[in-house]
Amino acid sequence: MNVQELTTHAHAGLIDELNLISLEGGIYLLEARMHGKSHPLNDASGHAMHLRSVEHARDLLRQLPEVPFHLIHGSVHDEMCGLGDSAEEDLRVPISFRSRH
Repeated sequence: MNVQELTTHAHAGLIDELNLISLEGGIYLLEARMHGKSHPLNDASGHAMHLRSVEHARDLLRQLPEVPFHLIHGSVHDEMCGLGDSAEEDLRVPISFRSRH
């Protein structure tokens, strides 16, 4: 899904939630959830759009109507070497859709 499609779907009320996924190295990816399916946000080339921060995501989303918005951090056990699968889930934190300034 690209930014234009996200905007269209959001204004039509089709977006259930947005998740900003934090990756190692200070990279964030945005996914939209619609009808129980994940739709990653892609750039004009069709590649995953890399965002720099929560504020960068908020800036990108400023024209959209508010929907539930979460910051997702992967389980630390997934990132540790030598550890097997863990029953722990990702950390999912609700964040405000709009900047506080």
